[in-house]
Amino acid sequence: MTNQSYRTHHCNQLRAPDVGATVKLAGWVHMHRNLGGVVFIDLRDREGLTQVVFRPEDDAALAEMARTLGQEDVIEVSGEVTLKVTPNPNLPTGEVELVARELRILNRADVLPFPIEGEAANEDLRLSYRYFDLRRPQLARNLRMRHRITKATRDYLDSQGFVEIETPILSKSTPEGAR
Repeated sequence: MTNQSYRTHHCNQLRAPDVGATVKLAGWVHMHRNLGGVVFIDLRDREGLTQVVFRPEDDAALAEMARTLGQEDVIEVSGEVTLKVTPNPNLPTGEVELVARELRILNRADVLPFPIEGEAANEDLRLSYRYFDLRRPQLARNLRMRHRITKATRDYLDSQGFVEIETPILSKSTPEGAR
C-alpha cells in the first residue's frame, strides 16, 4: 500500500489473491473500449496496466461517465477486484480486473499530438511535446534504467567514503543559461 490517498495500489500489483478486495487506483486512461454498453478501460500508471470495467447494470451513471473518457485522461477509480472471464496471459495483471464502484476524473487530456504507443512521431514534434514523449514505454524504460545506474554508482561511491559535490566549473554548461 502506498502513502498517497488517491490510490491503495499501483496498477501492476493486483493479482488473483486480491479478488474480493476493494482497492483504489489512479492513472492515465491507456485504452478505452465500449462493448455492448459495458465500458472497459486499461488504466496505466508508472508501474503497469489494470483493466477496469464499468457495467451499466451496476451503475448506469458511472458507465455513462466512463464512456466520456478519452485517451490519457487522468482518473481515480475505486472498486472490487474480480477474476476475468478470459484471462490475458500477456499482462502480469491479466487474470484480474477492477469492477468500478466510484470514478473521479482528475484531469481531461487534450487531443494528443502523436500516439503514445506505436510508431514514434518525428523528432521535432516529440521534442515540442516532451512531456508526452516521456510517457512512451521505451523512453520510460530508459529513464528508469538511467536512474538505477546513477543510483547504484552513487550508492557505491558513498559506501566507499566519497562525497558528491556539484560546482559550476565541474558541471556541464547548458544552453541559454538554463539549469
